[in-house]
Amino acid sequence: MSSARGDDSYILFQLAGATYALRSDDIQQLEMIAEPTPVPNAPPFVEGVVSVRGQVIPVMSLRARFGFPRAPHDVRSRLIVLNQKGRAVGLTVDSAREFARIPSDTIQPPPDGVSGLSGRYLRGLAQRGERLVLVLDAAQLLDVDATPAGAPAQADATPTGAPR
Repeated sequence: MSSARGDDSYILFQLAGATYALRSDDIQQLEMIAEPTPVPNAPPFVEGVVSVRGQVIPVMSLRARFGFPRAPHDVRSRLIVLNQKGRAVGLTVDSAREFARIPSDTIQPPPDGVSGLSGRYLRGLAQRGERLVLVLDAAQLLDVDATPAGAPAQADATPTGAPR
């Protein structure tokens, strides 16, 4: 993540009562959530696959990926379709509807106490008014090969049978 980019455009979303951000450049689209078709032997955080505008993509529950309890989808729930290295993956979140510019020099590194799987997904923290925004690294979030030492391997498994 180069700080030479200046102000980056982000999509802000809610998950388990916190505000998160992903770079707009990493996001292909935002969609309402359709009921995913379950995939046999998928990791626990994979809800299944859905068809989005003719493309079948795996759907990952960001709540489950981060270790939060799952919550039923409602009218505010959204599917954020990420595109990393030509691979599309959908992330289910509680709500997403806000765009913001966050200057790269205002993103602080994660605190020392944040480590493990959730720490490697976190690019940094930014203050937006009264809100603390957790800025995520999309590449790390979807990188299934970079398991930190001591982390359970199944938590980062590629969805079995998921299209690439």
